Order: sequence, then C-alpha cells, then structure tokens
Amino acid sequence: MQETRRRVLETLESGPATGPELAAQLDISRAAIWNHVQRLREAGFEITDTADGYELRTVPEYGAAAIEHELAANVEVEFHDELASTNATARERAADGADGLAVVAERQTGGRGRLDREWVSPVGGIYASLVTRPDVPPAESPAFTLAAAIAVAETAAEAGVDAGIKWPNDVLVPQPTADDIAAGPTGERDPPTDGAKLAGVLTEMEGEADRVSWLIAGIGVNANVDPAKLPAGATSLAGEGGPVSRRAFLAGVLDRFLELTSDLESVLPAWRRRALTLGREVRVETPRGVVEGTATDVEFPGALIVETTEGPVRVAAGDCEHLRPR
Repeated sequence: MQETRRRVLETLESGPATGPELAAQLDISRAAIWNHVQRLREAGFEITDTADGYELRTVPEYGAAAIEHELAANVEVEFHDELASTNATARERAADGADGLAVVAERQTGGRGRLDREWVSPVGGIYASLVTRPDVPPAESPAFTLAAAIAVAETAAEAGVDAGIKWPNDVLVPQPTADDIAAGPTGERDPPTDGAKLAGVLTEMEGEADRVSWLIAGIGVNANVDPAKLPAGATSLAGEGGPVSRRAFLAGVLDRFLELTSDLESVLPAWRRRALTLGREVRVETPRGVVEGTATDVEFPGALIVETTEGPVRVAAGDCEHLRPR
C-alpha cells in the first residue's frame, strides 16, 4: 500500500479526523487527503463523512488493500478474483524482476501441490505466492519450505487451531482415531497415522551455483471452507475452530515467514516445536528407494534423520508417511 495512504488509514483507526487535521498531521494538501480517501473507498474501506470528520467504519474482508493494511512487512499484494495458479503468475512476476510481491487469488482453477498433486481451491480458502530474492545459496532453499509451513502452523495456532507439521511441509490437524475414542480421555492412545490436511506449501526457486535469483513460497490454506467441500482427509480452519479473518491470517503468515527467513538459524528450532513427525515410525519414498524407521531429527537446511535397522539415514527429499507403532 502507498505509504501516505497507509498513514491515513492508521490515523483514522484511532478515531475520526477532519481533512485539515489529516493534512496538517501528514504534511500534505487537503486535496491529496481527499484523493487518498477516495482510493481507499474504491478499495472497499467504508469511510464516512461525519460531523467529526472522516470516520473509518469497516475494513474489506479480503483484497489487496485489506491484506496490505494488516501487514507489518513491506509487501506489495497483487490480488486476483481467479487464477490458474498463484505460483505460475508469481513465476512470471519474478522473471520481470519482482521482489517482495505476494500474488493472491480468491480461487485457483489449476492449483498444484508437492509432487504435482492437485490442490483443490474453492472460494473461502487462502491461495498466495510470495516472491522474494534472498541472498543465500540454492543449497539453503529447503529451509524456506520449512519456514513457510511453520508460519502457517503458528498462525493457525494463534487462531485457535492446534496444527502441526508432517515433514517437510504438510500442515495437519491431528485427528482422534477410533481407538482414541474407545480409550476415553484417560486411556492409552496410539498416535494417528497422520492428521487432516489443513494447508500445503510449494516452494520454487531459480538460481545460479552460488546464489538464489528468486524464490517463491506458495501457500494454500483451507480457511473459511466447508470441510464437506474438501477431499477426504482434509479439514479447514472454519471446520476446526470457526471462520477467521483471511486478510489477518494471510498477513500473519507472510510476516512470520519473512521474520523466520531473515534468520535461517531460527527455522529448525521453530519447526521442531510444531513437528508431528519426530519420534514417529515413518516410511519415506525417495528417488533412491524407500527409507523406513524412526524419525529422530531434522538437520539444516531441512533433511530428515531416520534411524533404520542399518543406522541413521539422512533424507533430503521424499514423500513421508507416518506409520502406527509396531
């Protein structure tokens, strides 16, 4: 959002203000204040004329200006009612030199997740792809994938949904099993094989041998979506804890992601705090074959350490499945 326009909004959030008061406070003309107010109204902000001056009544539920209004970070938002894929559009913007740009869509018609799986994208979800240009070598880019999953899981927790992460980046809400229910609140329970999927992350990057040219963190969150409209095994924020403010939720995710990636050493401790995989029996399908054993830790920039019958194995990439204890 344009900086002066942001300051107009911040001032009106504290109460009504007249045009002359705003002009004096921001050191611009009254005509400029009127212009900024008009642009905000066009963006969906309800600003009324009262005896006390301009008064901010409501903020739009979603859209570029609404999301930018919630952001602490300096991120530009490009909003679309519909896209085939926010990641695809973000790649185009990255090729044109974009940096600090979030491409957001109300819905996607061709969303994809990891391993080119279809990502169902009904209205009410959050579909966003952030273009950044981090000054890191490509070998460190997996840490950005973990950071995006952490940002979603932590923001979900703040919204009252206790989400965790299945390695590397699936954000899940643990679900009780039939055995859990039969055991009752004090009985012994086995952990569920997985959980209901709340969100997914897809990162893409382009770079040279020693540096990343651009990196895109694509995030899809089942936010205000009826779980009945989602595939089996999926859930939503609305289904778990009630509807959320999508603009505030997305802003929280973007702000936290940028905070984490400004200090990559903070990523693994934060990931461990939200991990559902560590300590679990897992089967990981990798390009070199299947690795099965107990997940014991993660190593920078995001490899999973699996203790097998033949010793520890470091898995850099693969499709992870949680298994029930033997």
